[in-house]
Amino acid sequence: MMRSIVCDTPGTLRMEQREVPVPGAGEVLVRIRRIGICGTDMHIFRGTQPFLRYPRVMGHELSGNVVSAPDGSGLSAGDQVYVMPYLSCGTCIACRKGKTNCCTQIEVLGVHRDGGMTEFLALPERFVFKTEGISLDDAAMIEFLAIGAHAVTRGAVAAGGRVLVVGAGPIGMAVMLFAQLKGATVTVLDARADRLQFCRDTFDVARVVQVGPDDRAELAAATDGDFFDVVFDATGNIKAMERGLEFVAHGGAYVLVSIVRDTLSFSDPEFHKRETTMLGSRNATPTDFEEVVAAMKAGLVPTALLNTHRTTLDEFMTVLPLWMEPSTGVIKAIVEV
Repeated sequence: MMRSIVCDTPGTLRMEQREVPVPGAGEVLVRIRRIGICGTDMHIFRGTQPFLRYPRVMGHELSGNVVSAPDGSGLSAGDQVYVMPYLSCGTCIACRKGKTNCCTQIEVLGVHRDGGMTEFLALPERFVFKTEGISLDDAAMIEFLAIGAHAVTRGAVAAGGRVLVVGAGPIGMAVMLFAQLKGATVTVLDARADRLQFCRDTFDVARVVQVGPDDRAELAAATDGDFFDVVFDATGNIKAMERGLEFVAHGGAYVLVSIVRDTLSFSDPEFHKRETTMLGSRNATPTDFEEVVAAMKAGLVPTALLNTHRTTLDEFMTVLPLWMEPSTGVIKAIVEV
């Protein structure tokens, strides 16, 4: 038997004993060791995740060890691995284009199907990768960083470009990091002074601006009135998403990384006169994961600073409601199994 934490309804978690899964043909059995906690998990707990049905075992930022693997998979018992949690079909129109991140049949662990808030997980081998020189803690942070790397690729960020990241949560921080690695000058806009200070201290961003009545004037002054080549929204707030178009330079791009259960509207004249490129950015591809791993191995990702909180599987149900309070200062929390 194994322990699994189930979110039965918004705000309700319970520990459940389940049978250890028996891997099918082509599947790897993984002993989960670390689970990163992200905004998706908190949205599930709040009841605001638009793609989820309850009950659900959360958890999609995962690392662990191989228990068993199919012959010829390149994996062996004991291998330390990370999990790519976007289970794509491989045959739909998106997958045929290499865009497995937006597969028409996608099943995201912890959202569309039960995830890794458990002790063992059986997965198709193509979604399990050796970490090779990266710690279990770092491997559990690859996924959220890959989302940022993917968004930066979507926005075609270039060296010397001006980038604005709206929303200084973990995903926004991932965008900041990879935009800087592309050589862009990064400004951050957020309502929370503590998050802005963290970004200044950890990522040495060029500028931080707190949301307020003078924020637009401050952003305009900082760019000589031109505003930004690429604006990324990572807020998960419909008002912020609609407002972000104001900060895109003429000929610039607006990348929506966050998602809300709502309809987005914007001023068509503003959109057209700037010839704005508007892009959605969903999940990440294997290439994005590889980019994050390479950056980690090169020492370019401040994982020790990002991992601000940790707990055990047994204590998780108690601490999650506390971690959702802004006063606790959570950036990235990790659960040890």
